[in-house]
Amino acid sequence: MMEKEVFAGITWGQVLVLLGWVLGTMLLGKLVQVVLGNIGKQKRVEGKPIVQVVLKALAKPVPFLFFTVGLRQGMRVFAFDPAVAGIVYDAFAVLYTIAAAFFVYSLVDVVDYGIAHVASRTQTKMDDMLAPMVRKSLRVVIVILALVQVAQILSDKPITSIIAGLGVGGLAVALAAQETIKNFFGSLVIFADKPFELGDRIVVGGHDGSVEEVGFRSTRIRTLDGHLVTVPNGELANLMIQNIGKRPYIKRVMNVAITYDTPPDKVRRAVDILKELLDNHEGMHADFPPRVFFSDFNDSSLNILAIYWYHPPEYWKYLEHAEALNMELLRRYNEAGIEFAFPTRTLHVKNLGGSAD
Repeated sequence: MMEKEVFAGITWGQVLVLLGWVLGTMLLGKLVQVVLGNIGKQKRVEGKPIVQVVLKALAKPVPFLFFTVGLRQGMRVFAFDPAVAGIVYDAFAVLYTIAAAFFVYSLVDVVDYGIAHVASRTQTKMDDMLAPMVRKSLRVVIVILALVQVAQILSDKPITSIIAGLGVGGLAVALAAQETIKNFFGSLVIFADKPFELGDRIVVGGHDGSVEEVGFRSTRIRTLDGHLVTVPNGELANLMIQNIGKRPYIKRVMNVAITYDTPPDKVRRAVDILKELLDNHEGMHADFPPRVFFSDFNDSSLNILAIYWYHPPEYWKYLEHAEALNMELLRRYNEAGIEFAFPTRTLHVKNLGGSAD
């Protein structure tokens, strides 16, 4: 039975040997992967995140490497013609190249962790933006180098000739990918100009939200409504960007309207009450004192203008302060008998004379 021919001189015995090697090494590779994963979960490495990242990165490509080794060993039982043997040799050279590239590709996670760890210890967030781009760049380079090596194996040409050929083909690709190249250079402009950092709240192109990620092609913004907006970097570099996250304070402009029948002494009292409430108010900076004036005669009211600045620019605390100020202003005006105005219109009816029956 073992010597019975299956196809083109291949016997059942050779097939079983091949299957034995492939299945055996696949199971062994899976076992090694599980062991590495379990080691990473043990208590002795809980406080060593770098070790956990290394073990996890090494565990990913192990099954494929063992499969390649098992397939190569299993194929040794076959006697190939020289021409076929050359094809088989090239095929395994490609598989080993892919396995090696897979290992290096996976180990980029270790580099990414190291960069992110260093970036987390710095005050600036620019390096936090660079970390994902470095990770993507390394992986792109690894994939390109792997493809070049595979092309060299299959074409049996020196790498210089392949690179020269890529240069000619790259011109055609560049013409077809002008928008991608535009976005890439847009990302370089953003990194050089630094109009924002990760986590900053910005307003750009009608979108208001925080910056989540800056990539080679686009920037992702999480709007206040929770939507994720992707803006191409080529366009973003040419748009006006309002960086709300960089404001040093929150400015509030209050227009308090009181009725026209308010006597001058009460108008003065209304101004003084606002000045008293804003004197040395919460969040006040010595260089930004509040300003209160009787500013305008509106159509339906007398207008008192108050401007103040709240430090630091923490929006929710600012709103809490604004609410407390409004409540106290309402109470003080009611006690002083000062009435708030609302839009009114006076209609004068003129009697044109004549009698009515």
